[in-house]
Amino acid sequence: MRRCSAAMGVVRREPCSVPFLCVVVLGAALLGAAGGGIQAFEEGTAVYIVTMKQAAVFHKRLDMERFGTSRAAAATAAVAGGGGDDIPATSILRKPRHGSLKPMNYGSYLVQLQNSVLKKTLRGERYTKLYSYHYLINGFAVVLTPQQAEKLYRRKEVVNVMLDFSVRTATTYTPEFLGLPQGAWVQEGGPQCAGQGVVVGLIDTGIDPNHPSFADDLTTDSYPVPAHYAGSCEVTNDFPSGSCNRKLVGAQHFAASAITRGVFNASQDLASPSDSDGHGTHTASIAAGNNGIPVIVAGHHFGNASGMAPRAHIAVYKALFKGFGGFAADVVAAIDQAAEDNVDIISLSITPNRRPPGLATFFNPIDMALMSAVKAGIFVVQAAGNTGPSPKSMSSYSPWIFTVGASAHDREYKNYVVLGNNLTIPGVGLAPGTDGDSMYNLIAAPHALENNTASPTEVSIGECQDSSHLDKDLIRGKILICSYSIRFVLGLSSVKQALDTAKNTSAAGVIFYLDPFVLGFQLNPTPMDVPGLIIPSSDDSKVFLSYYNESLVRDETSNGIVSFGAVAKILGGLNPNYGSSAPKVMFYSARGPDPEDNTLSNADILKPNLVAPGSSIWGAWSSLGMDSAEFAGEIFAMLSGTSMAAPHIAGLAALIKQKYPSFSPAAIGSALSTTTTINDKQGNPIMSQRTYSNPDSTQTPATPFDMGNGFVNATAALDPGLIFDCSYDDFLSFLCGINGSASVVMNYTGNNCGVSNMTGADLNLPSITIAVLNQSRTITRTVTNVASDENYTVSYRAPYGVAVSATPTQFFIPSGQKQLVTFVMNATMNNSSASFGNVGFYGDRGHQVIIPFSVISKAVYSS
Repeated sequence: MRRCSAAMGVVRREPCSVPFLCVVVLGAALLGAAGGGIQAFEEGTAVYIVTMKQAAVFHKRLDMERFGTSRAAAATAAVAGGGGDDIPATSILRKPRHGSLKPMNYGSYLVQLQNSVLKKTLRGERYTKLYSYHYLINGFAVVLTPQQAEKLYRRKEVVNVMLDFSVRTATTYTPEFLGLPQGAWVQEGGPQCAGQGVVVGLIDTGIDPNHPSFADDLTTDSYPVPAHYAGSCEVTNDFPSGSCNRKLVGAQHFAASAITRGVFNASQDLASPSDSDGHGTHTASIAAGNNGIPVIVAGHHFGNASGMAPRAHIAVYKALFKGFGGFAADVVAAIDQAAEDNVDIISLSITPNRRPPGLATFFNPIDMALMSAVKAGIFVVQAAGNTGPSPKSMSSYSPWIFTVGASAHDREYKNYVVLGNNLTIPGVGLAPGTDGDSMYNLIAAPHALENNTASPTEVSIGECQDSSHLDKDLIRGKILICSYSIRFVLGLSSVKQALDTAKNTSAAGVIFYLDPFVLGFQLNPTPMDVPGLIIPSSDDSKVFLSYYNESLVRDETSNGIVSFGAVAKILGGLNPNYGSSAPKVMFYSARGPDPEDNTLSNADILKPNLVAPGSSIWGAWSSLGMDSAEFAGEIFAMLSGTSMAAPHIAGLAALIKQKYPSFSPAAIGSALSTTTTINDKQGNPIMSQRTYSNPDSTQTPATPFDMGNGFVNATAALDPGLIFDCSYDDFLSFLCGINGSASVVMNYTGNNCGVSNMTGADLNLPSITIAVLNQSRTITRTVTNVASDENYTVSYRAPYGVAVSATPTQFFIPSGQKQLVTFVMNATMNNSSASFGNVGFYGDRGHQVIIPFSVISKAVYSS
């Protein structure tokens, strides 16, 4: 597999006479808000960082020490000071180092020099100096026009002038949350190399080939199609020749079953790889979309997007369609073709509509096809399903499939409505706020009818879907109140239509209150081009409506509304907030234990395998995408679900495959599983939401049946130390161990079953799950060292009601060698409730390999 060279990844730019002016600038409004109290920029200005020739304080001190001056003398002579009002009081430069001496004159000199250069260069012109830098670099940040920046650039005292840039983006921000830019990507040679040579096959609703996330001309190197990939690019009227490239290396569609059933609508479903839904484009970009693609939605810039493996290649196998979903026959055909084409990874953000009938959940066409794909060396990722939070809601069953649940990350887009009674209510909406601190009168759409031309109970009126019956003069300058009902979820009403109503009536903004029947749906922040928000809580919606109704002034005789007394202002939600309680398992994420059959017997297999970001995820959106009406016509969309979590893992698996090309699918899964974290950013246990309504108020610590091994740690997965390997033959023996399975196994695999007593607990998985512990059980695991020679210590925390012993508890394992570890478990009490523990392998070179230990039912005496 070809490695990237240091020269790769050069961005092509148009010729530019002044280099520093060719850098893309971050939106001034966003940067101003980040500065805290900085005035809005004048049109045509931006923040520039200017560096000067003279050495900064730190470097000056090093020079003095190098030529024999003592450290104390150097500090006295050169450690920089604040130097006047140019440095804000909140600047880190004003915070004294522990034990440092009082700041001295050299820093003040630098600040004076900076000010002098500015005054001489821009004499009589307006500019705003934001910061003086003098300790680590000698320079300053300043708000300028491009013409002023060019003047500064030509000064002999100036070394460099460049546009400011964002150090933390607010997009498919999960690469930052997962630590990829400073961790896994660095190990792979940077984002311009991460995943190169690996082909990710996505079975979904197709792709928009024209999206910049899938362009192949963003770098100057050759970026060849991997030699091992043998797929093709289907050409249709909707997917013309040239749609595929070196990034999007293959695309086909599979719809024979759907067409045969008569449910295929060619005008909407498209008999081509083209994506008329949006879902497939979204998931493909999360897995392997290009790095640094600007996310602009509703005219607002939300940073730059990237897939998890931005240099990996994408192959699309369209087997799902907007009108009806898909059918197993078409999905299996897509899996088969993907395996024949020799993809490295298959990602499926799809699950069956119901639990498969028959002998066991594992015996269904999709799972069995995927088992064959695993035999071919393909790592298979599947979404857990969005049927949580109830137990046994899992929709991905088999041990050879890597099942991913959904968690939140720490970026949130929130805006607020501040009411006239000083109450503040949070909302969701990618929207600006109302102007300034002014309060605006509130008016509900049913109270703004023009000459009573329509019934105030008409649904479309209350949802602001029709402005023709509304009194524009009455609404003008007020904030319009609309109902957000189940019709929005079903696509019968849309936020965009309500925004059009607000604009047609000259409303100052729009607020949606939540209908109490809308429960169990994740309301994503919705793009709005006018001030607005959606109140996502039915309880908060009641408080809001109570204030509004109590503030109405009515005629005592007719009960008609005389005036609208309620006032409010909307605080914008274009800039993200970053919390510290993430990750947490989302309420909709499907849960274990893994159901073995239709009687809901529990399997000895842990599901999900882990959780990954799945809530409010930015991803590419098809120009034809209609799955989310609020993002129609946009090129990016924000969606939530385990559908979004699965491609995160597909992309991260590509990074592992790139580093360890000989890893089996099970080894890749092991590397991901054993390196997870079970704590949030504050070091507390990861929490799991337990209910649809007000989910954060009902969350409790997550168990392995909520989060599997834990939350993915992308960088640690590239250096797992030990792995638990498992082969196709092992999976076959497991299936043959199911009573009465021989004929079914033969039908699906063509293999005869010998005598097998293997259960799911006996598979060499990176977890131990026992559905029924009847007195005593012996379990073995074999670990393989994929790092250098190392000594390991084995420790464990036993599940409640279980006594555990391990042999050996210490071992030395050379690189490439295997070690067998035996666990003996004895039930110490009768209990039908699940209990959990873990086993840790701790190496003296820093590797920590942790696997969860789950026991559901315990019996001291056999029945």
